[in-house]
Amino acid sequence: MAAAFAVEIDGLVKTYGGVRAVDDLSIQVPQGCFFGFLGPNGAGKTTTIKMLMGLAQPDAGSIRILGMQLPAESLEIRREIGLVPDDSLLFDYLNGSEYLEFVGRLYGLARPLAQERGAELLGLFQLADNKRKLIGEYSKGMRKRIAMAAALIHRPRLFLMDEPFEGVDAVGARLMKDILLEQVQHGATVFLTSHVLEVVERLCDRIAIINKGKIVTQGTIDELRQQSQSGANTLEEIFVNIVGAERYTDRLEWL
Repeated sequence: MAAAFAVEIDGLVKTYGGVRAVDDLSIQVPQGCFFGFLGPNGAGKTTTIKMLMGLAQPDAGSIRILGMQLPAESLEIRREIGLVPDDSLLFDYLNGSEYLEFVGRLYGLARPLAQERGAELLGLFQLADNKRKLIGEYSKGMRKRIAMAAALIHRPRLFLMDEPFEGVDAVGARLMKDILLEQVQHGATVFLTSHVLEVVERLCDRIAIINKGKIVTQGTIDELRQQSQSGANTLEEIFVNIVGAERYTDRLEWL
């Protein structure tokens, strides 16, 4: 029987230099959900994503992904995940075609199938004209596109995405959003971090907000509005009120 939750995090703790970057974090993400994981800079979002990816080990707590336990079933889990990490994790000395074939082969696709899907994805993401260009020469937006193409090549059941729209132009962002929504409609789950709150508000079924390593609220956007004590309506207003940010009142004479 399929697991009810794509991601189950219970009591997760990660400490760096005596500071808890993630502090007793617990989240459940239903399968087929578009989940937004939000927080200010340094709140613990990327650390959490790294632990879900298996790139960092928690000091305490447990992680289950698609009903499987990390780290015991990490190999099986990785076969089911599509990653869009920080763009520095790409291979700069491969071109787009080589990179997609390489990722497809890592996921066990036969070379002809990896090449076929890679060519189709390059076309879909409007990168076919640059298929021989080294990834190290890509713009930031192109790097995000090739990362998402690589995340799709093995048809994963869960996408883990760290700022997938950062540096992407409007056309590319629209394309990426449409593809992700289609994947969710087909039963996949998306777990993403983003500072573009308008995009999160439009896309996400459920949202969790983390601050100083702790979850401060989670739920649907309507539930977050109801929890807001200030009558906030937009996700930006809710977010700013929850994390305690204030409008600046000081003025520089020369500015």
